[in-house]
Amino acid sequence: MLRDVGLIANKDLRAELRSRVALNQIVPFALLILVLFGFALDADSTTLATFTPGLYWVAIVLSALLAVHRSVELEAGDGASDALLLTGVTPVAVFLGKALALLAELWLLAFFLLGGVLVLYQPPVADLPLLIATILVAVIGIAAAGTLYGALISGQRARETVLPILLLPVLAPVVIGASRAFADAMATVATNGWAWLALLGAFGGSYLVIGSYSYGLVLEDFS
Repeated sequence: MLRDVGLIANKDLRAELRSRVALNQIVPFALLILVLFGFALDADSTTLATFTPGLYWVAIVLSALLAVHRSVELEAGDGASDALLLTGVTPVAVFLGKALALLAELWLLAFFLLGGVLVLYQPPVADLPLLIATILVAVIGIAAAGTLYGALISGQRARETVLPILLLPVLAPVVIGASRAFADAMATVATNGWAWLALLGAFGGSYLVIGSYSYGLVLEDFS
């Protein structure tokens, strides 16, 4: 199964590298969000530094919607998802492979945007290990939930509008928990960031388990 997971992830990543959708569309979109947030707050350095955690994770989640939609499109055309399952690859391997590919893309985007906010907003960084660990753990939950809900809307005609309606409420705990952990790492709020990180880990682990068990049923019922 691990071999199948690697093949699925490699397939998605190779398709993304050829299309360059992430580089040409998702990354500029994420940067534009950060710049617009800066203008909306009148480029006040103190205010931007204070609200950096929330602004950063809102930008990540909105950008993740585009990445999830792109992941869905890779399998939505011409019954590609059904053909993939007919090859004998288990639904668990398909779910984990697509989640792994999406995870790799979102990790790269998240660390790129971290550099962006550090340059644009100039927040203080009091706990760099917590900052990095929050990105690594929180994005797992986003990728797992995004892959599962992407399969849920893969057979819908209005995928572009249905996906945000379904996925954004689900990812609200990630935004809250990751923002709190970031606030602790940036010393803007007195809170226990490592406790919030544990909750993010539980969220990501839960969706990995739920997705592994239900992905095949979701494809059968909604594709």
